Amino acid sequence: MTAKALPLRTPAAADPGPHPRPRRGFVPVLAVTVGSLNGVLLAAAVLTLSLAATAIDSARATTVLSVVVTAGGAAQLVCYPLIGKLSDRTTGRLGRRRPYLIAGAVVMAAGGALEVAAASTAVLALAYVTLSVGAVSALVACNAIVPDQLPADRRGPASAAIGLGAPIGAVVGIFLAQLGQPDLGLMVLYPTALGVACALFLAVFVTDRPTGLSDRPPLSPRAFLSTFVSTFWVNPLRHPAFGFAWISRFCIFFGVSCVNSYQAFYLIAVQHVDPATVGTSVLTASLVGTGTALVFSPLAGKLSDKVGRRKPFVIASAVLFAAGLVLTALATDFTGFLLAVAVTGLGQSVYFAVDFALITEVLPDPDDTAKDLGIMNLAMSLPSSVVPAIAPTLLAVGATAAVPQNFTVLFGTGAAAAVIGALAVVPLRGVR
Repeated sequence: MTAKALPLRTPAAADPGPHPRPRRGFVPVLAVTVGSLNGVLLAAAVLTLSLAATAIDSARATTVLSVVVTAGGAAQLVCYPLIGKLSDRTTGRLGRRRPYLIAGAVVMAAGGALEVAAASTAVLALAYVTLSVGAVSALVACNAIVPDQLPADRRGPASAAIGLGAPIGAVVGIFLAQLGQPDLGLMVLYPTALGVACALFLAVFVTDRPTGLSDRPPLSPRAFLSTFVSTFWVNPLRHPAFGFAWISRFCIFFGVSCVNSYQAFYLIAVQHVDPATVGTSVLTASLVGTGTALVFSPLAGKLSDKVGRRKPFVIASAVLFAAGLVLTALATDFTGFLLAVAVTGLGQSVYFAVDFALITEVLPDPDDTAKDLGIMNLAMSLPSSVVPAIAPTLLAVGATAAVPQNFTVLFGTGAAAAVIGALAVVPLRGVR
């Protein structure tokens, strides 16, 4: 193979065919919507759930948070592929994606209200489950809209819009939440209201592609069972590129979850930040990380399209992210922590710019785009259940009376996972 860059080639199975002309401003509107939806989830996961858990049981707040986040993560685990499958099979004049934007907005609003009212671990867990189902419904629609609307060689900017949704969402969601501190009700209301509004606006704005009953295969009992199994499964032996991409994404988001889920507790316990103003400190860190991402992610997305390569960008970004987590584990003051956040943000910016574009090139079936993206999104949501389940054990390793929670071990484990994520991209075939 020559060193000359070649145009990206998409396997026939990964391309849904003719694409409608998206409305002008599609990518910016998509970016704002994805950012606001991620803001709803991240404001909860990074900040408001920690405060709600402390209000419910201050002595066992980390345990309460682990239960709540695990429940929400499990809901995301089920809903990403299931809602994706339903979206692919939805018929009607509204199209395949628009109904899930609208339904997601309604369910998110209910979840936000329930979080504010929660006075027990069970109710708080139910609130986060409801919030997760609503946000996931809308995010599934956003993800599937990209291959619906754009051919593979024009997905770089849209991929950056999807990828930047997490860091931008963190800043927007946490900024809006901290405006309401110390009133938890306002801290939940502000980001949730924005997410609901943006989901509804995209539903009105997007040119969706309606399908008829003739486009949907009939479901016999046997076919239903097969469909149910396939909703949560893509055979990695038949589709190894999809399998390796899934493993890579899972490992990298494992590292992300190590920081996001416990950042507020880390700042309070290690950096001695006042719990009453921890939202401001979390916002500062998010601004540093997202500022870095905003500078480099669009550049990485365009450069990736230009050179016709995805894998080198994903590998380099994963290594950078791992280095940022190591620096986080070694930080001795808040300034050092912000430096680590900047390095982590650089890695995330490159990764988010090209990861989604790479994934759209390894999708097995053009008739199940949203479902397959949903399975791929399990690699993003599953760590949010796995990390809280094992974090108490990791935090207890080497703990002492003076240092009751060992965040160095937690962040170091996340760094190791990110390195594995980089290595998992190397065997990918069919994608350069």
